[in-house]
Amino acid sequence: MEETISLRELFAVLRKRLWLIVLITIIAATVSGVVSFFVLTPVYESKTQILVNQAKNDQQLYNTQTVQTNVQLINTYNDIITSPAILDKVVKELKMDKSAQSLSGQIQVTSAQDSQVAQIVVQDTSAKRAAQIANTTASVFQKQVPKLMNVDNVKVLSKATLGESASPIKPQPLLNIAIAIVVGLMVGIGLSFLLEYLDNTLKTEQDIENILELPVIGVVTNIKEVPKPTNVSRPDVAARVPQRGETYGS
Repeated sequence: MEETISLRELFAVLRKRLWLIVLITIIAATVSGVVSFFVLTPVYESKTQILVNQAKNDQQLYNTQTVQTNVQLINTYNDIITSPAILDKVVKELKMDKSAQSLSGQIQVTSAQDSQVAQIVVQDTSAKRAAQIANTTASVFQKQVPKLMNVDNVKVLSKATLGESASPIKPQPLLNIAIAIVVGLMVGIGLSFLLEYLDNTLKTEQDIENILELPVIGVVTNIKEVPKPTNVSRPDVAARVPQRGETYGS
């Protein structure tokens, strides 16, 4: 029974502060939508793939050890791709006004487990520039690998292309608004319980019975408007004050 009453009180608090919860949720969703659509700069993503493969001659065939060696080389190549030795040339070739260190923050090199294929992922505020950076990085890396490691075993599988309707990967307005709604609900509910906890006033007779555990004998209602008394005088019976020397009979 105590649990039922407790749940009933919780729902009563939520119903009492429902306007506050709804208001905070609407404000949070509105702010998130405005920021996502009009404030945050869209970021586009472009990808290119490279294949790490040892060159074979007429007497050398692929085996498990060869593939494993190539897979291990990918981890080394991942570090080389984002190094100044490669990115300095990318910046120079694209005539970009930024450093290699700044550019490395836009580039991510990934590879699947036990795969000889590495993927160069570039994020930029321009879809066209993101594709150019990805393709140039792959091209420069392919040219510089023989000089850096004395091997020629990198091939570009697919180049980054610019689609007709490139869409940004972030921000995601709908996702941001959904998160803002959830956060707004949590904040509104938490604030409602906080205000209810800080409110120690007695407003109804039920509060007296529940908190003070005293029976309510009577309730004094609040009369908003009290009708004013009206004086009705009859015109045929007018009160006349007798003059000096006159009596009521005369």
